[in-house]
Amino acid sequence: MKYYLTFNEINCIEHAPYVTAGLIHADPQNIVNATFHQFLATSLTVKAAHEKHPDIKIGMMLAYGPTYAFTTDPADQLLAQQMSNRTLFYADVQMLGRYPNYKLAEYDREGLTIPCQGDDMDIIARYTCDFLSFSCYGSHSVTLHDENAEAGEGNGGTQAHMVRNPYLKTNAWGWATDPQCLRITLNTFYDRYHCDLFCVENGIGWNDQFEDGTVHDDYRIAYMRDNIRSMRDAVEYDGIPLMGYLYWGCVDMVSNGEGEMAKRYGQIYVDADNYGQGTFKRTPKDSYYWYKKCIASNGDELD
Repeated sequence: MKYYLTFNEINCIEHAPYVTAGLIHADPQNIVNATFHQFLATSLTVKAAHEKHPDIKIGMMLAYGPTYAFTTDPADQLLAQQMSNRTLFYADVQMLGRYPNYKLAEYDREGLTIPCQGDDMDIIARYTCDFLSFSCYGSHSVTLHDENAEAGEGNGGTQAHMVRNPYLKTNAWGWATDPQCLRITLNTFYDRYHCDLFCVENGIGWNDQFEDGTVHDDYRIAYMRDNIRSMRDAVEYDGIPLMGYLYWGCVDMVSNGEGEMAKRYGQIYVDADNYGQGTFKRTPKDSYYWYKKCIASNGDELD
């Protein structure tokens, strides 16, 4: 094993502090404290790995989706930038080795303090991650006051000012599929961090229908095809150093977001319902055979 990640979707501590960081009392200062100690733990992991096993690479993992301004109103443009920075903060520290000024100013306004001691900040500055990995399922659109905007969810839950993007299709849970999101994401990361990148999570949840002995999930195939083309364009036309791509997930499982089986991500169907009823037999879907062919061709065969 040559590649390791420290904390999965580290920025989700803001949205799910108990699930992602074990925080029972998730007040703002406790989130600041826990976040700092995760940063420090990552840096200490990088330090130990580089000293003992020079061929090992340590990466961070971020949950990310591009944030678009819904209108050309400068207020919406600023909002989109601020919401993006709220996520990128976690990568700024782990990839650049410092807390960005916009976050330090926020802490100062809110009376929050970073619980560093001794040479903690020097360790964070010196031992940054070797690569950035991320999950990306789609994008978000935000506006402050456009009355024509339709309220909607982003990919990962409802947040303030988030609206439906009329140019994108959504699934039954309101998640928008954005064919260009991965190319945009890869360029955003590389422009900011100039490091190797790895898409370790990307997929589409759907209420699959089992019929004729399988699932004919052409919608999942279309999603994967568009996303892989988006990444290929980033590599071929933009020169992005992409380490690899992992689809989420191979086998149907209980959805983390909804806690149900009905929202299925897998390329292999599992005969089980929301109440745990079924034979649990596994059956490859159409997308399974498509992806198998895609992998064998290293992404060249997408038809």
